[in-house]
Amino acid sequence: EVQLQASGGGTVQPGASLRLSCAHPGFGVDDYAIAWYRQVPGEERLTVACISNKDGRTFYADSVKDRATISNNKGNHTVSLLMHSLKPEDTAVYFCAASIDRGWFRFPPYRWEYEYWGKGTLVTVSS
Repeated sequence: EVQLQASGGGTVQPGASLRLSCAHPGFGVDDYAIAWYRQVPGEERLTVACISNKDGRTFYADSVKDRATISNNKGNHTVSLLMHSLKPEDTAVYFCAASIDRGWFRFPPYRWEYEYWGKGTLVTVSS
């Protein structure tokens, strides 16, 4: 069973930075994407950022554009999300997910195209 391990959450003050990491075992293929989603209780799980392992293309949600950087360390199978200038509205449980390209309809893949999900890590932005 493929497991993704998300880590790095915590409580920070507004304006601070935080790095989330997603460790995975690899998928035996080169063509996959890793995404970060976040979810507030009672609300929909939304894409934050996504990166393609094959060609490095990235996607950022408008809510974090210019404040977030997603990066892929192929050597140790870790995808990081660095977020800075954090705001209280960034408070959420953050999940990482993996999607193998079996013919994506678009990039980033739709949520239902992600086959593997990690357990979430809680980020709280509060003064």
